[in-house]
Amino acid sequence: MAMNFSPSTPVGSIYQQKPHVSAKALLSFQPRDSPISRWKNASWGAASNYVKLQVRVVRGFAVRSPVVRSQSKDKRGDIRCATIEEIEEEKSLIEEDVKERMDKTIDSIRSNFNSIRTGRSNPAMLDKIEVEYYGTPTSLKSIAQISTPDSSSLLVKPYDKSALKLIEKAIVNSDLGMTPNNDGEVIRLSIPQLTSERRKELSKIVAKQAEEGKVAIRNIRRDAIKAYEKLEKEKKLSEDNVKDLSSDLQKVTDEYMKKIDSLFKQKEKELITV
Repeated sequence: MAMNFSPSTPVGSIYQQKPHVSAKALLSFQPRDSPISRWKNASWGAASNYVKLQVRVVRGFAVRSPVVRSQSKDKRGDIRCATIEEIEEEKSLIEEDVKERMDKTIDSIRSNFNSIRTGRSNPAMLDKIEVEYYGTPTSLKSIAQISTPDSSSLLVKPYDKSALKLIEKAIVNSDLGMTPNNDGEVIRLSIPQLTSERRKELSKIVAKQAEEGKVAIRNIRRDAIKAYEKLEKEKKLSEDNVKDLSSDLQKVTDEYMKKIDSLFKQKEKELITV
């Protein structure tokens, strides 16, 4: 289940407090054209790093409004300011990327764990088997039906009988430690009971895969923080915004770490259960 980021600092806080401009300064400001009933624009830089003042003349009155400073230029070569919508979109893209990559990491760990046999038959044990089918590495489950007649055996029935020998070879060359029985129609696999020593070895493999998954989650978090810092350098986020977003990101990271721990404990329990 994908985790939602908790509400971060309101976008409005991205902007620093409006710099004070005296009434005298406003009254002395003269736009290029005489103020008439239509809108006219003029602007000057503010002392704040994140905001510039944009002055609009409406029916002879100067009105101030803060906008985020941006270094991009439009077709006329004028400086264009990033809008709130654009900043929110960039933040959303980062958050979506984080969730998508973390979800894929969890799926990968689950798939790896399922492919490790525990003494009981499970079609997922053959998920990692690839067959050289017409010269192309092909997933076994895409060219054959895999079932469990009982708790200690697997039955592989290929959709194309000519692939039987190729499937048999792929299983023999795998690290499953099972000997396939090919009767010309289907392949039967008997699941041998795991020895105590083998259970310990598999437990170490599972622990290593879980740790690799955690490293992947941390790397995803690191990439997201770099993306936030980039927005800060572009003056689209303040330092406080980055801190708040990083805090939210850490909470999401912790949740995915717990998911990995849960999958690991479940698999470890299966391995030690005789």
